[in-house]
Amino acid sequence: MNDASLFFDSWELFEPGVLAGVIVGATLGLLGVYVVLRRLVFLSAAVGQTASFGVVLALYLATLSSAWWVPSPAVGAVLVTFAGTLFVARRTRRSEVVRDGLLGGMFLLGAAGTVLLGSHLPQEMHEIEALLHGVGVSVEPSDLTLVAALGGFVLFVHALGWRAFAAVAFDPIGAQVRRVPVRVVDIALALTLALAIAAGIRALGALPVFALSILPSLAAIRLARTLPGALVLGALLGAATGFIGYFVAFLFDLPVGASQTAVAILVALLVELGRAVVGLARGREG
Repeated sequence: MNDASLFFDSWELFEPGVLAGVIVGATLGLLGVYVVLRRLVFLSAAVGQTASFGVVLALYLATLSSAWWVPSPAVGAVLVTFAGTLFVARRTRRSEVVRDGLLGGMFLLGAAGTVLLGSHLPQEMHEIEALLHGVGVSVEPSDLTLVAALGGFVLFVHALGWRAFAAVAFDPIGAQVRRVPVRVVDIALALTLALAIAAGIRALGALPVFALSILPSLAAIRLARTLPGALVLGALLGAATGFIGYFVAFLFDLPVGASQTAVAILVALLVELGRAVVGLARGREG
């Protein structure tokens, strides 16, 4: 076990990774509230897998050419995810069957593409696994810049239009009657989620990003009484999970992505346990 004081003494070394975890956690913690409420958990999984494919695709293109148009892994994740999510989002209003079918295809395409292209990369398999599953402890400054820029943009969009997002999440028919652009809001939600996940994948890895997009938000929904409260609490829990997960990984020499995922699971379990204890206590009083 490492000394906790060493973590803060070496803050300059860990700062980019910690900040990336906090920003990604806060952004996905907020967006995840809509994902959970609208039962779009599989969208988060499909987007994450597609982002992994974008990372591997960019690496593969870099082995073929060093031209200016070859994107970095982070930008590759954003571009591929943005295109795939836009395609799916434009059709999700047709029916749940069509939506789930398209999401399934998106997930499988990302998974198959990642494996197929990954097998032709010069990097060792453990390097690719580290890239996609968040076992690294450092974050490149360019990746942190991308995470911060996209995270800030996503949070700004949702702070500005949270009433429209809330209306469509709870009552899409009523929102349409009130002339809320339901289709535009649907696409905006899908695309902001895609941007946040794609940026997070390169910085943290697929595993913790998927966990951060679901579990802190689920805990926030269980605790908060209003949607604005759930959004704020989801962002706070996500940010805390990103930080604590990194800190625990340092203390016990664990993979960062797995540690952040475990902390997210623990947060959700503690909230459920707390609710169960409170419910039991009230039942005895009654």
